[in-house]
Amino acid sequence: MAKGGLTARYRPQTFQEIVGQDTIKTILSRASSQDKPASAYLFSGTRGVGKTTTARIMAKAINCLNGPDFEPCNECLHCSQITKGVFPDVLELDAASHTGVDNVRKLREDVNYMPMMGRYKVIIIDEAHMLSTAAFNALLKTLEEPPRHCVFIMATTAPEKFPATVISRCQHFVFRMVGLDDLINHLRSVLDREKVEYDPRAVKLIAVRGSGSVRDSMSILGQVMAIGGKRIEPENVREVLGLAGHEVYTTFFDAILSRDLPAIHSGISNILGQGLDISFFLREFASCWRNLFLLSQSGREAGMILDLPPGELEYWLDMAGRIPAPLIHAGWQMVVEERKNILKSNEPSQDLELLFFNLAYLPDLLPVEEFRTGPACNHVPVRDYAQTGKAGSEKGDAHGCSSTPFPDETDSRMKTVSSENNDRDIKGFLRFVRSRPGFPEHLIRMLDSCQLQLMDKVLSIACRQDFIFDNIRKNGREALISDLAVQYFGPEVKVEFVNHDSDNNSDLKDRALNHPVVKKIINDFEAKIVEIKKTE
Repeated sequence: MAKGGLTARYRPQTFQEIVGQDTIKTILSRASSQDKPASAYLFSGTRGVGKTTTARIMAKAINCLNGPDFEPCNECLHCSQITKGVFPDVLELDAASHTGVDNVRKLREDVNYMPMMGRYKVIIIDEAHMLSTAAFNALLKTLEEPPRHCVFIMATTAPEKFPATVISRCQHFVFRMVGLDDLINHLRSVLDREKVEYDPRAVKLIAVRGSGSVRDSMSILGQVMAIGGKRIEPENVREVLGLAGHEVYTTFFDAILSRDLPAIHSGISNILGQGLDISFFLREFASCWRNLFLLSQSGREAGMILDLPPGELEYWLDMAGRIPAPLIHAGWQMVVEERKNILKSNEPSQDLELLFFNLAYLPDLLPVEEFRTGPACNHVPVRDYAQTGKAGSEKGDAHGCSSTPFPDETDSRMKTVSSENNDRDIKGFLRFVRSRPGFPEHLIRMLDSCQLQLMDKVLSIACRQDFIFDNIRKNGREALISDLAVQYFGPEVKVEFVNHDSDNNSDLKDRALNHPVVKKIINDFEAKIVEIKKTE
């Protein structure tokens, strides 16, 4: 293995080698080939996405002895010296340690002199947002009337700290986080050149942990490679980074489903005891809830999006059928929102435990009258996870779905029949809708959740939730349903859509205030009700 760190050894030396940032590379490469660089550039973006590297490549491209061209040759004297950092006409300034106005004044004096060797004098200011206000004001005059032989390139992770007057005098390029696929391909190419065998799952794990930063990903790869061994495995990556494996998340979900609080407490103690990365653990835990929600709505079709190993996919498919979709959505939202609070907390262990206990008792914290457990399931009354699993194993199908609809609502919804056309009823209409080729599955689910009534040649469709009322009337869906109603019931039938949810808001508030859990919290903690909001 060659000497030096991976990041330095594989630092891009041409525009083509930069990972991602395709639009920026194209614009700068064309400006170089035409020998028409701008007088000032501002490169902004998160760390490790190529801002300073791109600035150095631009400096080589516009000063290359074999140019102007789309790329620097990396063979001439100028390119070689710029790469080594000894070219007299390229000055790199770290604004974090040169924040004062005196540094900028000296810089203004230097830029007036003609280049000693190259065509352009290039000033690269790294972390430029660290300059003081006085320094920015001093720099502004130079940016307003720049010498033709001088090019300023400022790199920053905080463009919002720049004065608007400075930004307006620069060509501003925003470097975006590098996509996961681009990061994976880059890491694979490095490993291939280093002749190191690897498990693709390990490379993906490194890229995910790199969070869009090439430098961070390369740093992690270097740490993993330092362990040694003939092949890089996911276990090596988890060991280096302190990451939890699939089995840790499945253990937690099983404990949440069975409301096994001692198991949850033990699992959290193990995580903290092993020194696992809590931030990444919660990020992956939130991803588990996202995966569950997609699987609950789309079944196996979502597996193509999630790209999970077969064994893991089967586990999450089964879990998606055991937990109702509204609770999955609420759990996902709860984890995402609490993640920030836990990471900032002085007692993260207690806050983490509280989050998991709340997830275990989520059905009690979030009363749900009825909900679906999957795209093909009927409505099932569920009060906690344990009952859901039991209902699925004893009475339902493989996904925990009840084989019979919730009787007191579904029957009353279905049995209203037109007095003039007794052979055409609501049940028949819903069967007719399902039989239509290409009728959207999600629209069928919306209709299933509504209360349908046929009286005096008027088909009333009452929506129980605001978002269903809004969505069922968008994008021509209202006309589509009305057309099918006319086909089934006859041309005299008219369809009206009713927002039943808004009529029941006051009733829902009363129910929330009288809920035993709410009453207990008010009594035990002398709490006050500040606001009552309905969430989907």
